[in-house]
Amino acid sequence: MNTEEKIRQQLADNPVILYMKGTPEVPSCGFSAKAASVLNSTGIDYAYVNILTVPFIMEKVPEVSDFPTFPQLFIKGEIIGGSDIIEEMYNKGDLMPMLEAAKQSWVTKKLMNLKLSI
Repeated sequence: MNTEEKIRQQLADNPVILYMKGTPEVPSCGFSAKAASVLNSTGIDYAYVNILTVPFIMEKVPEVSDFPTFPQLFIKGEIIGGSDIIEEMYNKGDLMPMLEAAKQSWVTKKLMNLKLSI
């Protein structure tokens, strides 16, 4: 699996994923800290990738997303944006419905897969 395929698999497997510098508990830059803080305040689970520990992912994500900076939030495989966009959408009330819909679609997908495997 090449790097782009790995990223696309991460996007397919995780309805909400944040590519960031550091971790949500110990972010390595202010922008990643802001993005993680906003997401944490929603109470919705999300995946994250610490791009500082996987430089090949850090190099390729901007090509996949066509978004040049980090952090990068994806919901249901679509780029949402960086920390300022995340914060603005949260403050306007636009982010939470997207996160809830992503969570619901993930639960539905898991239930469908469970039924298929029985």
